[in-house]
Amino acid sequence: MGDNSRANSTAADDLLLKQFFAEVGEVERDNEVNRILSCFKLNAFEYLNLPFDSSIDEVKKQYRKLSLLVHPDKCKHPQAKEAFGALAKAQQILHDPSEREYLLNQVNAAKEELRAKRKKQLKKDTASKLKSLVDEGKYEQEYEQSEEFQKQLKLKVRELLTDQEWRRRKMQMRISEEEGRLKKDEEETKEMWKRKREHEEQWEGTREQRVSSWRDFMKGGKKVKKGEIRPPKLKTEDPNKSYVQRPVKRG
Repeated sequence: MGDNSRANSTAADDLLLKQFFAEVGEVERDNEVNRILSCFKLNAFEYLNLPFDSSIDEVKKQYRKLSLLVHPDKCKHPQAKEAFGALAKAQQILHDPSEREYLLNQVNAAKEELRAKRKKQLKKDTASKLKSLVDEGKYEQEYEQSEEFQKQLKLKVRELLTDQEWRRRKMQMRISEEEGRLKKDEEETKEMWKRKREHEEQWEGTREQRVSSWRDFMKGGKKVKKGEIRPPKLKTEDPNKSYVQRPVKRG
């Protein structure tokens, strides 16, 4: 019975969609494309034209309806493809548990700010405050369902999402800068070790030449230039005396 009921419900929805699109003209399609493209980019609910408390099933139905409405094969608007893609991205966000939770957290934060502001206003308005107390919260519930509150909520959510996105971008910029600095340090370290290896290889490459020069020096002895002072030398004619001959300067 359950499967048959769901099948009948789906068939009925399909019939309603066909009737809807049969009545929709090109103007309505163009208007919907323009609406989608004018939406606040960080609010997926706004793209699908849904309230913040919409269920996943409501998201699916609304996406199907709007995507068929602006589908590039059916809509002649030059930006229909862009609008279609925006809808697809919005429904993917609302189907992602973490993305949906993040968005709803911003909605709840916006509600709390508006409620705090409303509470301050009620303190000044005695009549509204008394009515709120008498109705045991129903007065506030009705207010939050009002068009005025929903409009304020939409703007406050937009404000919070913008602030969070700005913070995210600044953090990403700082991370990118730090990654760039680390990469630069790494490249400089690599270059330093490269130069060191090249120096060591060059030094090793001239080893034979240095050894050969040293051997030649040892074999031939060092010639004393004119005016040069000789190094100290022990006298060899008297092996019992260890005094050193003073340097002799030749004129």
